[in-house]
Amino acid sequence: MTRLEAPGTTTVPARALSGSLGATAIVFMVVAAASPLTVIGGAAPLGILLGNGVGFPALYAISAVILLLFAVGLSTMSRHIPKPGAFFTYVGYGLGRSTGLAAAWIAMLTYTTIQVSVYGYVGYILAYTAQSTLGVTLPWWLFSLLVIGLVGILGYRHIDLSSKVLGVLLIAEVGIVAVLVAVVLFSAPEGLSLAPFEPSNVVSGSPGVGLMFAIAAFIGFEATAIFRDEAKDPDKTIPRATYMAVIGIGVFYTVASWGLVMAWGPSAIVDAAATDPGSLILRTMAIYLGSAGEIITNVLLITSMFACVLSFHNVVTRYQHSMSSAGVLPERLSAVHERHLSPHTSSLVQTATAAVLIAVFALFQLDPVLAVFTWFAGVATLAIAILMAVTSVAVIVYFLRTRKDRRLWQTVIAPALGFIGLVLSAALIVAYFPIMVGDVDAEGAPVFGGLSWFLIALVVVFPVIGYVQAAWIRTRRPAAYAKLTDAIAG
Repeated sequence: MTRLEAPGTTTVPARALSGSLGATAIVFMVVAAASPLTVIGGAAPLGILLGNGVGFPALYAISAVILLLFAVGLSTMSRHIPKPGAFFTYVGYGLGRSTGLAAAWIAMLTYTTIQVSVYGYVGYILAYTAQSTLGVTLPWWLFSLLVIGLVGILGYRHIDLSSKVLGVLLIAEVGIVAVLVAVVLFSAPEGLSLAPFEPSNVVSGSPGVGLMFAIAAFIGFEATAIFRDEAKDPDKTIPRATYMAVIGIGVFYTVASWGLVMAWGPSAIVDAAATDPGSLILRTMAIYLGSAGEIITNVLLITSMFACVLSFHNVVTRYQHSMSSAGVLPERLSAVHERHLSPHTSSLVQTATAAVLIAVFALFQLDPVLAVFTWFAGVATLAIAILMAVTSVAVIVYFLRTRKDRRLWQTVIAPALGFIGLVLSAALIVAYFPIMVGDVDAEGAPVFGGLSWFLIALVVVFPVIGYVQAAWIRTRRPAAYAKLTDAIAG
């Protein structure tokens, strides 16, 4: 058991999580975080409308290849560094304690912003459903707070309960989309084609915006390493779950979004999305599966978002737990519930954090979809692309220095290719970021304004917090700093 020691302070034992999750259960957790139906029903229409139109499905395939290359290095690291901290642990071992702590804060920004963005969207969907079906008009943020409370209850309990809930919801939402694609295969209005994968369509419009929505759909797959202490056989389970997650997500999203384009036809899909991107999936279901299909999809869209925020809640609480064990967050966050064996204190703090943020957004009267969802999903995607790029460098440096694994593909080539892809993706996202927040000129071209700079600045400020904190620990608590990387294991 790792212990943190600092001059003049009491030695505090770190607390470890435990469990017997298999690869399938972990995949359910992280794929549910990707929220398949939310992506196809919410993000895909926006990617088609604001991004590169008909060519948007190809960006899922491109993103999957880049992230699969990244996953090779991530999985190799997980075998040699048996610790659950994931990104910031690996970056710490490869690039030093200070950079590792900076990576931890970027990760916290990523998962907190993507989680709160979905809280905004699910609040909107619930408010819309209540008004259209029951005639009850209530503010979106009230529904968001209700969902935050339900997620908090499940997150407080043992992780096995969450994995079971996520598994049921995931199967249902994947199933309804698969049925839609199957029906479209036999009744597409313009026939079946590979138009979404033609190079001219892929690079059309605003590919940077499309790539942002595509990569955002994968956020969470890398969190397999977070559940290491709760895995049945970590050395085999974590790499297997990682590959299963990224490949499964990539194939499903590519095929499903291709089916969505075929359902309307390449010549009509953009106009259909422009009519109302939020209802595109429901209108499509009504056409191909009837009113019953539309109703089922509406229900599953809500549960899909619920599964998403539940999964991200579990990820954030475990990041806080690991950082607490490292001595960089209050010690109480490392507590493990005696009966539920969950990081219950960390869960309560994350629940309160989400509630406060939603309250702030409500106070400023931000639109739950065009502002809360779009803006903060953009921040999360840019942050995760940078974080994974840094992690790829850490993997290469670590194995070149230690020589613990001499396989070039796993330790140098794949991580290097993943790094190149991630850096290019981050550059494209930054270039087109103003379009996502509405900072454009009269002709619709991106113009960096105050809002664009503010949101992008968050991705800079959070790692700076990590570096400043690391410097403080090194100066005031040298013994704790010397053990920081090991302590991050939790």
